[in-house]
Amino acid sequence: MQHDNPAVQIVSDFLDASMAPDPVKAATYMSADVRITFTGGRLMPSAKEITAFNAARYNWVKKALGQFDWTDRGDHTVVYSNGTLYGEWPDGRSFSGNRYLDRFEVRDGKITRMDVWNDSAEWILAPEVAKA
Repeated sequence: MQHDNPAVQIVSDFLDASMAPDPVKAATYMSADVRITFTGGRLMPSAKEITAFNAARYNWVKKALGQFDWTDRGDHTVVYSNGTLYGEWPDGRSFSGNRYLDRFEVRDGKITRMDVWNDSAEWILAPEVAKA
C-alpha cells in the first residue's frame, strides 16, 4: 500500500517484508544500531531474531494491518501501527483478532527503534480470554 508520509511507507514496507517472512529484506529498513523491544521487554538485536521468536511462538502469524498514525518529532518521526494478528498456535489451533500495537521511530530513512505489544501472552496463559 502506498502512503503519503515517507516514514509510514518505510514502516509499511518493513511490516510487509516481516510478514513474508523475509528477515533479510526487513533488515534493510532498519538502522544498524536499531533498538527492538518485543513483548515482555525482550530485546531483539535484529529483524532475524524477530522471525526466530515468532517461529517459536506460532506455527505461523500475520498482521491484519489497521491504521497508521504518526507525529513529527523534529529529528525523527514516530509511527504507530495497530491492527490484529491471526495465525496458528504450535498446537494447530487457529486464532484471529489478537490486538497488536507497534511503535516505530524513523530517522534519516531508517527504523531506529521498534516497540511491540500484543495479546499473545495473555491468550497463551488464559486461552478463554481469546473467545471473549
